[in-house]
Amino acid sequence: MGPDLVLTLEPDGWWERELRVLEDDYPHTLKAPLDNRYGMLLHSRLELVEPEIKYLISDEFPSMHMRVRLASGDEVWLHCLHPEPPSPTEADESTRRDAELLIVGDEVKDRDEPTVVAGDLNDVAWSYTTTLFQKISGLLDPRKGRGMFNTFHAEHPLLRWPLDHVFHSDHFTLGEMARLPAFGSDHFPVYARLVLEAGAEARQDEVEADAADVARAEEKVAAVDQQEAM
Repeated sequence: MGPDLVLTLEPDGWWERELRVLEDDYPHTLKAPLDNRYGMLLHSRLELVEPEIKYLISDEFPSMHMRVRLASGDEVWLHCLHPEPPSPTEADESTRRDAELLIVGDEVKDRDEPTVVAGDLNDVAWSYTTTLFQKISGLLDPRKGRGMFNTFHAEHPLLRWPLDHVFHSDHFTLGEMARLPAFGSDHFPVYARLVLEAGAEARQDEVEADAADVARAEEKVAAVDQQEAM
């Protein structure tokens, strides 16, 4: 049967045309093909409710935001991200990437509805920024206690990092997660099956932000606003 949603990152116009073969099985789509390696395509068997492409930090880096209507009639929020990687000129800072993650984290933090954030976040799972994103958003990392799921670089077996992520609210439990076989990309694909389960919230503990975390997140977003104003 295959997954209900397929998120493709870095597609250009050629890839968009080639992947139209999916649309018989995945009739609901949202497309932002680009030639700058930050394109994004979403193919879905399920209805996409008010799908929107946003450019949160720059008009070069799209993200996708919507609700997905399940067969049960329940609706799930989905945010698909591929933020800009750290710039060599920023040394240890990664201002624009961090800000995009934290803007989305702030958007979902008070939402008591099923939510999923997925994509290539250009950051490892244990980094300060990814940890801060989890604290601000309140989302769970389904890999915790289950493995690393190193997805990059597919062609370098001795040097791989977990850059591709799926985070979810505590409305879900994890049914299955796997790194799939290489298919020619420099990233491995990731498969995740999330189960929307009544009462799951009571059995799972969210990571919580303290005042210092909130202040640091606000500083990172403000830093981008200052850069844009210059």
